[in-house]
Amino acid sequence: MTSLTQLRFDPALPWWAIAVLTVLAALVAGFALWRGLRGWAWRGLAGLAAALALAGPALELGTRAGLSDIVILLDDRSSSQDLPERAGQVDQAVEALSAQLAALPATDLRRVTVGDDPDGTLLATALARATAAEPDSRLAGVIALTDGRLHDPAMLPADLPAPLHVLLTGQPQDWDRRLVIEEAPAFGLIDQEVTIRLRVEDQGAVPDASRTGSVNLRLSLDGEDEQTIAVPMNTSLTLPVVPTHAGQNVVQIALDAQPTELTDRNNAAAISINGVRDRLRVLLVSGEPHAGERTWRNLLKSDAAVDLIHFTILRPPDKFDGVPVSELSLIAFPTQELFLDRIDDFDLIIFDRYRVRGILPPDYYANIARYVQEGGAILVSAGPEMASVESLNLSPLGQVLPARPTGRVIDEPFLPRLTDDGQRHPVTAGLPGAGEDPDWGRWLRMAEVTPDPGAQVAMTGAEDSPLLILDRVGEGRVALLTSDQVWLWGRGFEGGGPQLELLRRIAHWSMKEPELEEEALLADVRDGLAVRFTRRTMAETAGPLVVSHPDGSTTEVPLTEDGPGRFTADWTAPEPGLYRLQDGDLRRVLALGPSAPREFEETVADAPLLTPLVEASGGSVQRLSDGIPDLRQVRVGRATSGAGLGGNWIGITPRDAATVTGLERRPLLPGWAWLALIAGLILAGWLAEGRRGRA
Repeated sequence: MTSLTQLRFDPALPWWAIAVLTVLAALVAGFALWRGLRGWAWRGLAGLAAALALAGPALELGTRAGLSDIVILLDDRSSSQDLPERAGQVDQAVEALSAQLAALPATDLRRVTVGDDPDGTLLATALARATAAEPDSRLAGVIALTDGRLHDPAMLPADLPAPLHVLLTGQPQDWDRRLVIEEAPAFGLIDQEVTIRLRVEDQGAVPDASRTGSVNLRLSLDGEDEQTIAVPMNTSLTLPVVPTHAGQNVVQIALDAQPTELTDRNNAAAISINGVRDRLRVLLVSGEPHAGERTWRNLLKSDAAVDLIHFTILRPPDKFDGVPVSELSLIAFPTQELFLDRIDDFDLIIFDRYRVRGILPPDYYANIARYVQEGGAILVSAGPEMASVESLNLSPLGQVLPARPTGRVIDEPFLPRLTDDGQRHPVTAGLPGAGEDPDWGRWLRMAEVTPDPGAQVAMTGAEDSPLLILDRVGEGRVALLTSDQVWLWGRGFEGGGPQLELLRRIAHWSMKEPELEEEALLADVRDGLAVRFTRRTMAETAGPLVVSHPDGSTTEVPLTEDGPGRFTADWTAPEPGLYRLQDGDLRRVLALGPSAPREFEETVADAPLLTPLVEASGGSVQRLSDGIPDLRQVRVGRATSGAGLGGNWIGITPRDAATVTGLERRPLLPGWAWLALIAGLILAGWLAEGRRGRA
């Protein structure tokens, strides 16, 4: 506690009035001096005393209490600080520095811990907030225990009133190899090449044994068929990738871990490329005009992603009406071009009430069967012709169709119903109005067939005969609708039904759309690391789901039935990274956040972003591997770091801050004393002039 005395003024008049009075007093004194009056000095002093009295001089008596200095200790506990030895270094440094600060007189410690954040190490934000919360007059120093890798450099303060000392964790011999993705596409056309630009680089003190001109890069798409590619070090290169299906295509790229590198968390990357189709190419062949023909055309033409080619056979070869071909305004059916030369260009071929009438030779049907087995798709919408000798089943195409006609046409009204498989299959599951007693209109006719073993009957009609049959043949798919009456739903007959939705699902399942796969493993990222797993299956049970973590450990996640053929589970991942999912033969790769979080992009301890602020504040950058420095108090303007006999040291600058705890104001003279002083000076001037007169 110390005393503080200061002279203050409390003017009775504005300062300009006091200044005018002072000038007048000086003019009067000057005039008296010019006239030779012996009392000019006393008169001038009287005027100045009057001006001073009006200024209200007073003594301000205060008591001053000293304030303690503040030292901020930033403690970086982000994920990169969990690398070998770093956490122990920080713990020891915090303990030693806290003890040294506690031993210093009038010094307070403010400890700030910087934790994990999805955006990386926000050290600059923590530093700015901590320094802004303390008065500059008390801040004696800032000590940061960190690896120097921060991800918010824009938040660094412009300057600091005290030295900033950065004590780096890690070891001088640390090094790391990392995979850097420079550019990656978010979307790509299916079966068309896209490119990823990347490079592989080393950081830190790379040992001679690990120096190399090239490294092996492992590449896989959706966890399948891993390839190994030799790539040069420290060179940007482009890597071609071909999305194979619609939806998320996860490209995993990885490097082999080196024995002495800091971490392998940044040796891999998972890139999600959303596969989109350029256009779906569909060939629709109508065997004859009929009431439901336009149903298929309207459905396919309404889809902007579909390129439709539609032919209707109006004049089969066996029709003889005597009209010369040259007089018919009909387009010749380009059978060779469609079914031989360019058949593989189509994603789906639809036969709508098509009869075998000699338009296509047997070899053409055989080629269509080959097209299906190699990955194509056929959808047959049949009418009464299926039960006749003109049925497609009697052609070479019959070998890929999923049912055999009995030769009977059931010509009576019936209500389509879902089978047990139909309630599970995504083509028919959840159709509007479906249930035990569907809220649909009836159909009037269908052909009776016997399904092949292994084919899935999704809907039945009259007499429980198969109505919709779905099957996989080789790499391709086949759908068979044994009635041509679906158009009744579109016309609203007896209330109608979900005609467009059913036909759309059948067509898109045939074209292998991922959302309609009957055996599928889906992962929907809800928020951050929260995921909902969905397993679709034709089986009655599913799971548990095996989840492989980025560190190689596994977790079994039980699945709960959420409807026929649908099993779900909600799960939260413990950390960002690349996860592998498996249920039986189904596998999926899931990227949650970056596979290498920002914390592990650069792992070798260094402080290039902090160095400018350190130098501007007069601080230092030192390594904890050289020992925990001693703490000293130094005057402002002196060196704040150095090496001594006992090791390195860092300095803080005491601020000698204080606060006033008491305040008392006393006038310099009371009012009567000022009057007496002024009167005495005037009297002295009068007496001096009187003596001159007597002389």
